[in-house]
Amino acid sequence: MTIRVVVADDQELVRSGFAMILDAQPDIEVVAEAGDGRAAVEAVRRLAPAVALLDIRMPGTDGIEACRTISAETGCRTVMLTTFDSDEYVYEALHAGASGFLLKDVRRDDLVHAVRVVAAGDSLLAPSVARRLIAEYTSRPPATAVAPSARLDVLTAREHETLLHLARGLSNAEIAAALVVSEHTVKTHVGHVLSKLGLRDRIQAVICAYECGVVTPSPEGGPVSSSPAQGRRPPSGKPPLGGSGRAR
Repeated sequence: MTIRVVVADDQELVRSGFAMILDAQPDIEVVAEAGDGRAAVEAVRRLAPAVALLDIRMPGTDGIEACRTISAETGCRTVMLTTFDSDEYVYEALHAGASGFLLKDVRRDDLVHAVRVVAAGDSLLAPSVARRLIAEYTSRPPATAVAPSARLDVLTAREHETLLHLARGLSNAEIAAALVVSEHTVKTHVGHVLSKLGLRDRIQAVICAYECGVVTPSPEGGPVSSSPAQGRRPPSGKPPLGGSGRAR
């Protein structure tokens, strides 16, 4: 099945370059290019692509507003393009519904992989973006301590632990190793977490974990588990994982 894509960037050479790379793939078709967010939204409404590749900073309607509209009105999934060093809106874009982030100097193969991953319903962050995003977010401790949210009471102990590992940036393979279970089992746990909490993907799970107090900023700026008052213990009888494990 062909993956239909809309590419939006106000820099024509960048936009055309990404479109050329994607169009060269046998399973991907670029159905439209846009120079701003408004044109991107109109193209998505008209052509119903599976993925929209959006630059965060564009004149008029920027990528974040376009992402918010696309996520609210259509089934199209969005991948944001950023330089990050100059973009202060990555976290806002996550709330707007972005399913992935790529740096503008992304390698050809990584660009193609990202489109395929997001089209398949998963989410993706460039590793450097993920590390810096979490570091920036956790470097801003809240004015008051965040109490663990009752919203998480629907999770089992193992699902709660899975959410913690997601917030630390671990892959399914790394979570499987930490929990001593198979990757298939981890996928099941992740699916249950997303379903029970009404989340779209892993990126939203990370946001939820911080906002619900599953993880809180450590003195070093990395995520740590919430306090033992969480009241949950994994089936093994071991206490929830703690420490200052940094997202990878």
